Amino acid sequence: MFRGIHRIALDGKGRLSVPAAYRQRLLDTVGGQLVLTVDRDGCLLLYPVDVWEGIERKLIELSSLNKRARALKRLMIGHAEECQLDTAGRILVPGPLRDFANLEKQIVLVGQGNKFEIWSEQAWQAWCEAELANESDDETTPDLAVLAF
Repeated sequence: MFRGIHRIALDGKGRLSVPAAYRQRLLDTVGGQLVLTVDRDGCLLLYPVDVWEGIERKLIELSSLNKRARALKRLMIGHAEECQLDTAGRILVPGPLRDFANLEKQIVLVGQGNKFEIWSEQAWQAWCEAELANESDDETTPDLAVLAF
């Protein structure tokens, strides 16, 4: 279970250090194998390989005749890159993915349960500010209606 917000720095080679609390679990469960891909919000998604494989199967099953499904498949599967934790607990974020998310030195990992989101620090701050300023009473989706908080 990935949770919390972790501010970290990319090193000069474009590697990020996975928070220490998650390294051993990732080594034990998936041998340190991870998958990076893009998200429509402009961040990256970092999945353990076993979680990604389930998502990938679901994406592949989407109809290629549906324009939105086809676009989602192109984005997520087309940009998917396998990566491996090194002995120091780091992963290399490939250049094209760093460019997509505008990742520079300072980044933010946001735990999302089964994955991490990887944001540039500036994009994360902008997203948080926009969400906090958004006071619209959007209709609650049925999935969110079960939450009572």
